Formats: sequence, structure tokens, C-alpha cells
Amino acid sequence: GFTYSGHPVAAAVALANIQLMKKENIVEYVANDIGPYFQQKLREAVGDNPLVGHIEGVGLVVGIALVKDKETKELFGDDIDIGMICRDHCFSNGLIMRAVGSRMVLSPPLVISHDEVDELCEKVRLCFDLTHKSVS
Repeated sequence: GFTYSGHPVAAAVALANIQLMKKENIVEYVANDIGPYFQQKLREAVGDNPLVGHIEGVGLVVGIALVKDKETKELFGDDIDIGMICRDHCFSNGLIMRAVGSRMVLSPPLVISHDEVDELCEKVRLCFDLTHKSVS
């Protein structure tokens, strides 16, 4: 076979996954329930943090821009890798969050519950507060 050839086992797994997502109404759950809840709770948790320039996202995918000055949206200079500083605080507190330059990217599982969103957003708040303290 070839790297880009069809693989029957992988195709069967993908089909089973699609069938399960349809049966469990995962897309509707994310679009109409947990996605909007997550977006709201995350904005409530970190929207006022001095490092947060803006939050962009839809459903369960979000990017949070970290800035030096919230008013002017001035970015940090090359001397401070704010994304990695924030990521390290996240990892130290049991939260996996991706740093892409000065932007933090978060995408929880599609089956996350409301209680888990609340816990997640509290951890994000804690990590962003710790990041702010460490660069202030």
C-alpha cells in the first residue's frame, strides 16, 4: 500500500465515529447548547484580565490574544514570550492550552459538560491571573 491509499480499518473507524456523533446529536449539542455556554463563561472568566486583548471563537474553539496594553492592544516585544509564559502556568495547573505566538488556543472535547466548562473556565482565569502577575 501507499501512505495516501485508503485504509479499510481507518475508514471503518471514521464511519463509526460519524454514526455515533449523529446518534448522540453531538453537532446540535455543541452548536446550540455547550458551545454558546462555553463562549459566554470564558468571556466572563477572563474578559477583564489586563492581558486579554480580545477573544475570538465559535462553538468549542477559541483564541485569546494576549496584549501588553489592553487599551491600545499593544503586543509584547520579542523579549517576552507571553504565550509560552501563559502556557507554562496552564501546564503547571493541569490545563492543556496551546500557545501560538501571543495567542492562546483552547478547544475542549465535544462532549464536555456544563460543570466541566465551569471548572475549565476557572482554571483558565487562574492561569491568566498568574501570567499577569508574573509579567507585571
